[in-house]
Order: sequence, then structure tokens, then C-alpha cells
Amino acid sequence: MSRPDPAVADVRRAVRALLSRVEPDRVAVAVSGGADSLALAAAAAHVCPVEALIVDHGLQAGSARVAARVAEQMAALDVPARVLTVTVSGSGGIEAAARRARYAALREAADGALVLLGHTRDDQAETVLLGLGRGSGPRSIAGMRALDPPWGRPLLDLPRATTAAACAALGLTPWHDPHNADPRFTRVRLRTEVLPLMEEVLQGGVAAALARTAAQLREDLAALDDLAADLLARAGDDGDLVVSELTPAPPALRRRVLRTWLLRAGVPELTDAHLRACDGLVGDWRGQRGVALPGGFVARRAHGRLTCDAP
Repeated sequence: MSRPDPAVADVRRAVRALLSRVEPDRVAVAVSGGADSLALAAAAAHVCPVEALIVDHGLQAGSARVAARVAEQMAALDVPARVLTVTVSGSGGIEAAARRARYAALREAADGALVLLGHTRDDQAETVLLGLGRGSGPRSIAGMRALDPPWGRPLLDLPRATTAAACAALGLTPWHDPHNADPRFTRVRLRTEVLPLMEEVLQGGVAAALARTAAQLREDLAALDDLAADLLARAGDDGDLVVSELTPAPPALRRRVLRTWLLRAGVPELTDAHLRACDGLVGDWRGQRGVALPGGFVARRAHGRLTCDAP
């Protein structure tokens, strides 16, 4: 029996490694028709029974034909496929709206299955750069997790070139989404302008370095989150927080506790500024008034306790 092409073997190995961590009852693969998702679907089908979920966003003329062609390629791999037609609408621009619609449709269609996504090391690097540009803290530059149920991302350690090579070796014909070359989209400019320039200036290895940085940050965040969970358990009292338990802790740890506490209370869209203002009720207490929060919530300090008043 001949050995598979090295790129094909790499993708299969990555899929096996992720699935060995969870041993899911059912596995689905989100397939856009691009090289990443095609290579992933082929590898997953080699490893275990899978279903392909193909999202038709309806954003381009002929999108239904593209989805049908992807389904045909899945049939050639003996992979059952479903086309999910979604409506893209809402705030935040077309990229964000399409992402929300896509993930909602995949989650519903998967119905408890682990959904494999074709994000590669290059996608991870782009995500880290986007987070750096937003300046919204370590969580935003920690990138995507390989396992984040119901999502699984087996290819985060592989470059995009590997999936393209795997498709070529398997005789699969990827679809090239015109949106992936449209400079109106920030991620496209990162991919086609910023990262190539960084690779040139820093003499290569930038995408891999950014992915390593994200992995290190995720480990640090996991450790801090564990410490914050312990502190929240000690400070929590009937929905309030006991200030004397929070005061000795470092501000970074307190803000993690406050973030979890406020989210549980139902506060939406928290920013770093909100968390720092709330932490001022602990670490810089001068009898100030409460902190106004999104959704009409107000965090207050009284009698040695923090409360979060609903609107």
C-alpha cells in the first residue's frame, strides 16, 4: 500500500490528534469549498464517519451553484452533505454579520456534533494581528483554540500551503472566494499586504511566531482564569462580592473576577474601561458613585460589598 502524499498525511495526522482528545460521538465538517475546508473534509472522512455542512450565505451571484459543486465534491469523497442557506443581516459590517449567521446555522445543524473548522496557522496569525490592532487585551490576541466545543480546529498548527498541497494531491478543486481577495475587508489586507511585508522585514517565520505567541497567551490566561475562579468562589455572597476578599488580590486578577461576575449578572458588551472603573470601587475607593454599565446596569459599593443593580 503506497504512502499518502506528505501534505495529505499531515492533515490526517492533525485531525486524528484533535479527535483523540475528545472522542466525539458524531463529527461534522464545515466546508466552504476553499482548500482549507476541502482538505479537512477529506482527511476527516479518512479518519471517521463525518457529515459536511455547507453554508450558502447568498452574498454573491451564483452562490447556490458554488454550494452545489462543493456538495458534488463531497459526494465523490463518499461524505454526506447538507447545504445550509442563511440570511446575512445585522450590525458590525458584512464580515461580522456573515460570521454570526454562519456559526448559528452550523451550531443548529450540528445538533450536538463536534464541528471541525478549517482554520490554519495563517488564519491564527491574522486573528492575532486583528486583536493587536483593537488593543483590547490578552484575550483578543490569544487567538482561536483548537478545541472549543462545539468547534474543533485541527489545522491551527499547519500552514495554508499544506492544505493547498493536500487538495492538489487528492485531485480536489478548491473554490476561490472573491471576497478573499477584496481589499475592502480588513482581514484580506492583513493577508495580502501586512503579513507579507512583516515576513519580508523580519526575514520569515512571522505567522508561526504569532501562532506560538497566541498559544503561550492561552496557557497564561487559563492559569489566571483558574485563580480568578477560586477568588470569585471566596468573594461571592448571594450574588454580591465581598470587597475585603478582593482587595488583597492583584488588579489583573480582580478584573477577571469582575468580568465573570458582571457577565453572569447579564451585563452585555463589557470593555476594559468598564472593568477598570468597577475595579476602582475596590482598589481606589473614595466613596464614589456607582459605575454605569451597558444595558442599564449599575455596579455599586456599599457596606463592604459590590452589587450589580439591574435596569
